[in-house]
Amino acid sequence: MSANSSYAAAGVDTAAGDLAVELMKEAVANTHGPNVLGGVGGFAGLYDLSFAKDYARPLLATSTDGVGTKIAIAQALDIHDTIGQDLVGMVVDDIVVVGATPLFMTDYIACGKVVPDRIAAIVTGIARACAETGTALVGGETAEHPGLMGVDDYDVAGAAVGVVEADRALGAERVQGGDAVIAIESSGLHSNGYSLVRHVLANANVTYTDASADLGTTWGEALLEPTRLYSGPLVKLLAHDTVGPAVHSLSHVTGGGIAANLARVLPRGSWVEVDRSTWSPQPVFRVLNDLAGTTLESTEGTWNLGIGFFAVVAADAAASVIAELGTLGLPAWQVGTVSTGERDTAASGWEQGAKGVDGGAVRLVGGYAS
Repeated sequence: MSANSSYAAAGVDTAAGDLAVELMKEAVANTHGPNVLGGVGGFAGLYDLSFAKDYARPLLATSTDGVGTKIAIAQALDIHDTIGQDLVGMVVDDIVVVGATPLFMTDYIACGKVVPDRIAAIVTGIARACAETGTALVGGETAEHPGLMGVDDYDVAGAAVGVVEADRALGAERVQGGDAVIAIESSGLHSNGYSLVRHVLANANVTYTDASADLGTTWGEALLEPTRLYSGPLVKLLAHDTVGPAVHSLSHVTGGGIAANLARVLPRGSWVEVDRSTWSPQPVFRVLNDLAGTTLESTEGTWNLGIGFFAVVAADAAASVIAELGTLGLPAWQVGTVSTGERDTAASGWEQGAKGVDGGAVRLVGGYAS
């Protein structure tokens, strides 16, 4: 074959891909427990599911996602070892919403050019977060797309699988009137609404390397704050003999914001008023709104504003659940109560029917704590 018709001449470097695998292999292998068969580099990952024979009716849960345009900031700053945690947060933390324990994950990286150290940094971050959540990283793919993507461009996506006993699966059907709605604190922006973030900064002529006195860091450092990982602590909460059965539904506050994501895990005909005065959004949300000349309330449908998860729990267990979450490292507080009485939820301000789910109705009321 002539040099002009070789794969390398087309811009694809298979040797660089092999080197990237070598650099990440140890981190990936560290996520493998006794249920993972084979090793790194197979055509497919194998996971021993024989333990599921102990389940009366095991249900597999699956989720897939990416990290959106937050990746543009990582690329601009040439910092790639945290974006993997964001990916695991977006994918694996959706698994626990239905009460499932995450089992394994796969990843996919598309790039303009394979830079081995960069790819290894991304995957090492994924593996580190998988290990923290008890999830095996059983496979992945790195694809070089010369001519389609720039040499420094890449995007990441992932998919995960978990398992839950059918009669312990969480969802809106378990929620009852009078249940307490508990908010769990986020670590900041997570991986949602970054197109708006970038738009705000561009209009304000702010660069990622600019220092922010209000945030105490550069803008880039603040915006690359990794997504908090919730699934490990929440799996432990659900397994708790006393408070676990009191949890009726969970919601991961991602795209769509606060009200819409909570509405997805409430039964039709129910409604919740989330009391803004019960928490104060982190400085990054306030500073971004100040730069844009907008209000916190105007971004409730885009950013999480300090709430990463909701737990809807039996009213008499609310205090115990909040205490246990704190013990597990997740600050939490009650923001509302599920109601089923007559209410005109078609009026302005209510969110319902998000993501195609015909669920409950939610609106935010009051003013944020200072």
